[in-house]
Amino acid sequence: MNPAPLKTWLLAARPKTLTAGVAPVIMGGAMAASDDAFHGVAFACALLGALLIQIGTNYANDYFDFVKGTDTEERIGPTRATQAGLVSPGTMLTATVIVFALALAPGGYLIHRGGLPILVIGLVSIACGVLYTGGPFPLGYLGLGDVFVLMFFGPVAVAGTYYVQALTVTPEAVLAGVAAGLWSTAILTVNNLRDMEGDRKTGKRTLAVRFGRRFARVEYLLCILIAGIGIPVYLSVVDGWGVLLAMLSVPASLPALRTVFTRTGGETLNNTLAATGKLLLLYAVLFSVGWLL
Repeated sequence: MNPAPLKTWLLAARPKTLTAGVAPVIMGGAMAASDDAFHGVAFACALLGALLIQIGTNYANDYFDFVKGTDTEERIGPTRATQAGLVSPGTMLTATVIVFALALAPGGYLIHRGGLPILVIGLVSIACGVLYTGGPFPLGYLGLGDVFVLMFFGPVAVAGTYYVQALTVTPEAVLAGVAAGLWSTAILTVNNLRDMEGDRKTGKRTLAVRFGRRFARVEYLLCILIAGIGIPVYLSVVDGWGVLLAMLSVPASLPALRTVFTRTGGETLNNTLAATGKLLLLYAVLFSVGWLL
């Protein structure tokens, strides 16, 4: 029996990855609050807009990966709604357009407050969300997905959230964004590590496919170490010891690291992907609390 419609759309939204949209907004909000610049409406609109753009991107991926033949019956990752026959391709494409259109509502307020820079960020974010798997030169198929995720779920999201509240940007907000982006890249790395064989067969040239399993494992490790240790240590010189609280995310990541370096099974890495999403949220909370101390 097919899942209920709401369950189907929640499944297609890939809720275990949505922390990538939430975490940088939390961090940007905390940094603005620390500078006495917190703006509740702008923060809420940034959070809603980030979630809608991410969900729209996930719907677009669901559609384009199916029509390009990447999602097949051999897929070992979480169920994709279009590939599983739960939603027709046309309906998924319509849903993608609707969700991106809904993002224009909070985006409109943010543009009113933040001006042209926010308009550019919003339009480029939506375009990249579609072009990640769509178009003649999809970013994810060319091995550029990591760069997209690092930038748009990192400095763009954190510094952008800070900007719509404080109406300025600080170097610290940009650097904190790099940390958030690295954690999101770690999520993508697990995804690509899990899907290596299927992606290779269908011509999806992720970095894991291009450079191999060892590269992907080292990429995952470096993302965690730089985000979890390097950036908090550097920022502690600017803001004080409190931000070092974020370093607690590193020992919490040891089970996930062990799995990435020792396992190749799809179900195991599915669990690790979800765990990495939780680690990103943990990092964002620890970082934000530490920054506010």
